[in-house]
Parts: sequence; structure tokens; C-alpha cells
Amino acid sequence: MNLKGMAYDTVPVHLLKHGGEQLSQMYRTLNSDGLVPTMVEDEAAGGQAVLTQSLAILEYLEEVQPAPALLPAAALDRAFVRSIALSIACDIHPINNLRVLRYLVHELKVDENAKNAWYRHWCESGLAALETTLARDGRTGKFCFGDTPTFADCCLVPQIFNAQRLKCNLEAMPTLMRIYQNCQELDAFIQAAPQNQPDAEA
Repeated sequence: MNLKGMAYDTVPVHLLKHGGEQLSQMYRTLNSDGLVPTMVEDEAAGGQAVLTQSLAILEYLEEVQPAPALLPAAALDRAFVRSIALSIACDIHPINNLRVLRYLVHELKVDENAKNAWYRHWCESGLAALETTLARDGRTGKFCFGDTPTFADCCLVPQIFNAQRLKCNLEAMPTLMRIYQNCQELDAFIQAAPQNQPDAEA
């Protein structure tokens, strides 16, 4: 939404407070999975539409406000961008999601070191594959595709942020880190950074 210059209101959902606000009955009336994000769109007829899943929301925003485009014009290039985004959203992120890490600790009795080792293994191996893909593809520019952000960058930035937070080894991923740093210079990504949210904690 920042990249497209769209106005929106933010309603923070704290993933840890009160056992996880995303698991509350009130939140689950909007999103039965108890996951974030959830987008509530006010419709012209006075009703509301609820959208879940980051990539579905990205696709919706691209359709209702095509400019500036977050997908390339050519079909093969759009597929490439989607493949990068899906690699992160479907292969890397889900097995490192908070609910998975909680299950490892609470149900399987995995200790903190083993849990973090799990996270680093899957995150580093997934990002390493992505590094190889982007480093050898001529379409990679300042960003994952060319010199303007796309869906792929919208997925990459939060994944790198979490990888750094969990102290993953990213030294062998210069392409990804270059793209990440380029994103950090854009106001849209700065505004979306966790530390700049209304519920940010010191």
C-alpha cells in the first residue's frame, strides 16, 4: 500500500501479548486461521470484505490500483516475480512461522537452541537457493526484478528482517542483501518497518 500510495488504517495485532492477540475470539471472527495479515476493505455498498494471506492481498491491490505496477508487463516476467514471492511465502516462511516454532517448544519439548537451529537451517537453505536464482538471472537489478520493487521484494524484506533477528548467516547471500539494502532506502519500506509501527516496542 505504501508503494502504491494508498491510504489505510493500521490495527496492530500483537503476536505475543495475551497469548497472542491473533488467537483471540475477536480476531478469529475476521480470520479463522488466527494468522496475520488480515485486510478489511470497506465496500461502496456499505459492507466490508475481509481478505487474508499476503499474496492474495498483493494480487487484489494490484488489480484495484494497477499503478505503480508491482508486477512486470510480460507474462513470463510476472511468473518469475511470482515464483520468487512464492518461494518465500510457501517454502521458507511457513516452516519458520511463530505457530510452528511454538509447537516445537510446547508440544515437542524442543529447547531454545534447537528451535533456533531449526529456524536457521530452513531459512538459510531457502534463502541460499533464492540467492542462486537471483544472482544468475539477468532480470535481477536493483531489486528482485529490474530497478523497481515488485511482489518479490515485498516478500523478501520481512524474511531478511526475521533472518537477521534470529542471527542467520547471510554472508553468502550478497545479491539478497544488496536488494534488501536498496529496499531500505525507499520511504515505502521505511514506513512499513516494524520499528516504525504504532505498536512498536522500545
